[in-house]
Amino acid sequence: MGNLLTYSGIITKLRAMESRLLKPEQFQEIAHLQSVAEVVAYLKKNSSYTYVLDLLEDNHLHRGDIEKILIRQLYYDYSKIYRFCTLEQRKYLELYIKRYEIDVIDYCFRIVMNHYAEPFDLHHKKAFFDRYSQISIEKLITSRSVQDVVENLKDTEYYEPLKRLEDLPSATLFDYDLALDQYYFSKMWKNRKKILNKKDLEIYMNDCGSKIDLLNLQWVYRAKKYYDMTPAAIYALLIPVHYKVPVSLMKELVEASGPEEFESAFFKTSYGHHYDFSRKLTIEQMYSECLEKLYLAQRRQSPYSMASVNAYLFLKEQELQKLTTAIECIRYGLSPGDTLAYIGGKMQ
Repeated sequence: MGNLLTYSGIITKLRAMESRLLKPEQFQEIAHLQSVAEVVAYLKKNSSYTYVLDLLEDNHLHRGDIEKILIRQLYYDYSKIYRFCTLEQRKYLELYIKRYEIDVIDYCFRIVMNHYAEPFDLHHKKAFFDRYSQISIEKLITSRSVQDVVENLKDTEYYEPLKRLEDLPSATLFDYDLALDQYYFSKMWKNRKKILNKKDLEIYMNDCGSKIDLLNLQWVYRAKKYYDMTPAAIYALLIPVHYKVPVSLMKELVEASGPEEFESAFFKTSYGHHYDFSRKLTIEQMYSECLEKLYLAQRRQSPYSMASVNAYLFLKEQELQKLTTAIECIRYGLSPGDTLAYIGGKMQ
């Protein structure tokens, strides 16, 4: 009864918000549209993006402009959920937002390393980050080098793990991305018991642990298929946490002679039955499918818990990814079938 009372308001809000998520048949309709302007008009009429898209001027229909507008809806949804949460529940959401922080830092490193003439386009995120994050967008947008990015994170938890890389003159974007991921997941896994209560801890462990396993599996697969890396080099990439993939099985995966042997070992993992290599899905699509099944299963098992928040935010993030991909496909004149293939849908 306690959980029911504590979560009843949030669950009612989430159900209302989820009813506004785009359905598969709506993505079918979007894939058949002929222009970006038609997609915007469709979303204004048939989705939860009406409010934010009304802020978009007709002469700003480039992918970047639309993405900036659409991400505001995700932030708006996060804010609505946060307002309904108790102080205890907000601790969970404050862990969740760290993945948005990692994305922003990764973006900043890409900008300065590629020496773009127009360095930053983060103003649309400032209000949200000023309210919920330890990161200062105002500081980050002044960065003109890798060293600047690191120094502008000095008052955050990300400063120390990134500062260590400055002693490596050949450090690449991949090195910085990897350092962030390894720090984030290792730190969250280590400190989880200090932050969360028993029920939320169980949900978080399943969420975070499965993500670590799936990311490690992605990295091993890519290393085998695309880069022919040695086992020693692959071990250096991995997050040092084993959730449902035991050390012995991870060793077998890393030391597989090639992609075929990797696939045989992969089917021994608890994630293997979620992925059919004959479907020609990418490893990234497998990652998303596994997580979706995980989140929805957790929500069925514990509907009056943070599992429902997890599931909704994941579904919203997936919707945004599909929308931006569909818009890009339509911009380049791809057929409806090809567009749906890119977003994981099927022609009907």
